[in-house]
Amino acid sequence: MVKLMTPEVRPTTANSAGTFTVSVAPKEGSDAAHQVVASPVIEARDVTICYGGTLAVRSVSLRIPERQVTAIIGPSGCGKSTLLRAINRMNDFIPSMSITGSLLFNGTDVYGAKTDPVELRSRIGMVFQKPNPFPKSIFRNVAWGAKINGYRGHIEELVEKSLRQAALWGEVKDKLHDSAYALSGGQQQRLCIARAIALSPEVLLMDEPCSALDPIATAKIEDLIDQLKSRFTVVLVTHNMQQAARVSDRTAFMYMGELIEYDATDLIFTKPKQQRTQDYITGRFG
Repeated sequence: MVKLMTPEVRPTTANSAGTFTVSVAPKEGSDAAHQVVASPVIEARDVTICYGGTLAVRSVSLRIPERQVTAIIGPSGCGKSTLLRAINRMNDFIPSMSITGSLLFNGTDVYGAKTDPVELRSRIGMVFQKPNPFPKSIFRNVAWGAKINGYRGHIEELVEKSLRQAALWGEVKDKLHDSAYALSGGQQQRLCIARAIALSPEVLLMDEPCSALDPIATAKIEDLIDQLKSRFTVVLVTHNMQQAARVSDRTAFMYMGELIEYDATDLIFTKPKQQRTQDYITGRFG
């Protein structure tokens, strides 16, 4: 697999029309990102999602490749998080939700009668907008999911491995039995990532994982995302276009529930095919 380098994001600048542009240097090996996704890990086929009589996502089709970072961007209320949560059936907890179309994970219908949502969520982990550690020790936060799912290996080794993968081990190795609430916000978010990857998922869904963090903590999470894609497929919802440009290989732009454009990130930000995409990334709306 071609390694895709993180795009260089240059400072946002205002043009004569008073709008803004995000300058993205092409990624090394970006030709690979421009190719059609032949064997996607996640595939949406004409997916429509409603909450009661409210249409949230309309006829979305896209294919998400393995071991890349796919960002979903768009203004508030455009359906980004609804689509993300549909991938591991988190929307099931909303009684009024209905979904049509097909949503496939490795070719299997996520909403099929034979799909166990609990097992599905162990294979498709999720990190939420705000850090949500359990009111337990750092060690028990990471070990919890594995234990209740019948993990039979050495739990201490699993906890250390997961914390290392989340770039947190060096900061907490001497206080594993302290409360997770004693950690900073950025550390708590990385702990939540460690908790998710302890279950060895194939996919990590991230819903605005940096929105509650300061710039230093955000930079650490972004560096971590770049490292995680060597082992996991990452799908990231973000309002931050610069963040999408920095960390993602492919970007989907949504507006009013519709998928407007989906392509390699450097093309979305430098040569968008749709006028609405151009208007959004240059700050004309959103």
